[in-house]
Amino acid sequence: MWQPSRIMVDGELIAFDQACIHPLSLAVAYATTVFEGIRAYRHADGRYTLFRLHDHVRRLQIGMKVMRFDGRLEADRLAEHLSALIRANEPDDDVYVRLLVYIKGIGLMATRGPVGWTAAAMPRDKPKFAEKGMQLGVSSWSRLADNASPPRIKATANYHNARLTQLQAQSDGYDGALMLTPGGKVSEAPIACFFMVRDGRLITPSLSSNILESITRDTIVTLYEATTGRRVEQREVDRSELYFADEAFVCGTGQEIVPVVGIDRLPVGDGVPGPVTRELQRQYFEVVRGIVPDAHGWHTPV
Repeated sequence: MWQPSRIMVDGELIAFDQACIHPLSLAVAYATTVFEGIRAYRHADGRYTLFRLHDHVRRLQIGMKVMRFDGRLEADRLAEHLSALIRANEPDDDVYVRLLVYIKGIGLMATRGPVGWTAAAMPRDKPKFAEKGMQLGVSSWSRLADNASPPRIKATANYHNARLTQLQAQSDGYDGALMLTPGGKVSEAPIACFFMVRDGRLITPSLSSNILESITRDTIVTLYEATTGRRVEQREVDRSELYFADEAFVCGTGQEIVPVVGIDRLPVGDGVPGPVTRELQRQYFEVVRGIVPDAHGWHTPV
């Protein structure tokens, strides 16, 4: 597997192991960081495209606005920088880009700048549960509330909640977890959104269920509705409804699409990945790898 040799800091390429930030910066002291995970997929002809780059940048810009960062990053300029970063690392397979924007200066909690950014291009293994599926447990940790620390903002501070949830799941013998909202409705997994199939209907918790406004989630909704002519039900989901599911899966840029075969030690459906999940996996990879035409303008060439 290829390894990264160069990293980009504020638009400058430097050696991967020389990136640094002051330990008293607000990014470290108060977790004033927003970030994105972006995939650059290698196509059959050897070229690379960044998948839904402009949607990732838009979400990043909104995060910077909500957290009142000084300044703004522009999508077109970032595309040039990320393309240069990927080429400099000479990958021979898919690339996972981690883009972080943060307050790099030292100051008080409400300090808004100066703002810095770092982008790393790295390999990423295929999720180990992508084929056989994973076992999830409903966590005792609640998902963050929108009026406390809004989960729709992809801020590093929010992932403390996710980390506690994942650590508990591991201690309890699960592969991962599902979080409930403070009101007891299904929200999402620590690092992925959740879908379930019940009686032929594809269902996912609504955006008001304290979830990240996931780009992968939106991709799946768009593909499913376009190919089936049926709507995805985006609504509140009770915990007990999980046990009625015929299929389930989680999704995200890093996870892509991973089947869920058990929840709270109860099998989901027959306890194996189901046909709707497998079909969506197939469609998703055909789209991200450019096997089918880019009908939505989701690909940005590297």
